[in-house]
Amino acid sequence: MCDVFYLAEGPRVALRFIGLQDFDELAALHKESADLLAPWLPGRPVTESYASYESYVARFDQPGHEGFLICLRGTGAIVGRVNINNIVRGTHQSGVIGYSAYASTTGRGYMTEGLGLLVAYAFGEMELHRLEANIQPSNAPSLRLIRRLGFEREGFSPKFQFIDGAWRDHERWAITVEMTGARDQASHLWLSP
Repeated sequence: MCDVFYLAEGPRVALRFIGLQDFDELAALHKESADLLAPWLPGRPVTESYASYESYVARFDQPGHEGFLICLRGTGAIVGRVNINNIVRGTHQSGVIGYSAYASTTGRGYMTEGLGLLVAYAFGEMELHRLEANIQPSNAPSLRLIRRLGFEREGFSPKFQFIDGAWRDHERWAITVEMTGARDQASHLWLSP
């Protein structure tokens, strides 16, 4: 494993920025997880081609988007992907998260730990105040995950996003710095069982 700079580390996983060097590993993960991801992700897979992946990674050069990977600390293997999109600064200090787990690593708590690190990083280093997640009501695993992290349901958005051939309803969930406790304590909150 080469030297990797992690933004945050938990007991089992770590958070780092996504990069072009991750294409092959992510393409393999998306291929093995195609059936798992198809009902939930908008559009064609970002790893459909190297060109589409380059475009995807390039959007993180813009101030309104950040892309991260959740990796196993011991090996660096990717176990999840998460974006903070539509980042609004000023009086909002908010962003919308989107995330993916993969078939070979689901059910082990990696996403709970990794998204906990992401929330702490967003509220700490990025100085955001609020994160939002929009989830289809039938995506029970994602709803359980977001609840475990302390997000609260705020509303329902009918026909919110075009996914898997149709306009899909979504529930809107959010968390703020105040919901996690003091800003400097946020990283400890997400690492507790």
